Amino acid sequence: MNIQANNLYAELQSMASQASSPTIRPNNDITPFNQVEKVNNPSSANFGDLLKQAVDNVNDLQSNAGQLKNAVEMGDRSVSLAEAMIASQKAGIAFEATVQVRNKLVESYKSIMSMPV
Repeated sequence: MNIQANNLYAELQSMASQASSPTIRPNNDITPFNQVEKVNNPSSANFGDLLKQAVDNVNDLQSNAGQLKNAVEMGDRSVSLAEAMIASQKAGIAFEATVQVRNKLVESYKSIMSMPV
């Protein structure tokens, strides 16, 4: 298996750009959830920091979806069912993508550890 850092970084960037669509907050403001700073040189970025920011973004999506769901359940007329369902689906997709990235990282780690020295 040939894993290159640039390919992994490019894949993470493409996933971030796909997921950077705006989310609707309970007060109907449209704000981007992705607050990751753009990095000009991928070798200067700390992978742990990028991964933590990605997980924090997924957490923000899930908490936003939970707030919208609770608002709909409580009968708040300023939040529609469609907004809550869209936020829930975005959070679900982001979580599934995070799990897939984690699985690939674990698989890569296992293959690197099994390499003879």
